[in-house]
Amino acid sequence: MNEKKLRVIFVASLCLKALGAALQIGLGSLLLVTGRVSSLIAAAAANELIEDPNDFFARHAASALSHFSPHLQYVGAAYLLLHGAAKVVLIWALIKEKLWAYPASLALFSLFIVYQLVHATWGSLFPLAAFAAFEVFLLWLIWHEYHYVLRKRGLPIE
Repeated sequence: MNEKKLRVIFVASLCLKALGAALQIGLGSLLLVTGRVSSLIAAAAANELIEDPNDFFARHAASALSHFSPHLQYVGAAYLLLHGAAKVVLIWALIKEKLWAYPASLALFSLFIVYQLVHATWGSLFPLAAFAAFEVFLLWLIWHEYHYVLRKRGLPIE
């Protein structure tokens, strides 16, 4: 495959990653402001369960919210916001061909892969494994692009 096609695939993959980062930032922001919403949903579910103990949606909402403390909500929000922001900065720097971004991205995205694989062993393996496979492919693209940019600038390949 020629360099031009690989560059297109690289940028398209970064765009997908940027979309994921934007979603993470959006969800993290939503988690920061929905503490009251969670309480209202829990109260509504409890009232519905009093009226109909077999209500499917109320049972599942109450069950999900029972494990969702305000502390956990803020930790989740912080994780999503920091994770998303780090991705946005690195993706921007990669598109701008900032040399520091290539090794930083390789390191940080590798840590995210390890994190995803650890969580895959705890729960549903397939979705997280599919994301991890995409991440590994993106790591290869970043590594390849880094070497391409170094050659293009006449710098020694590390």
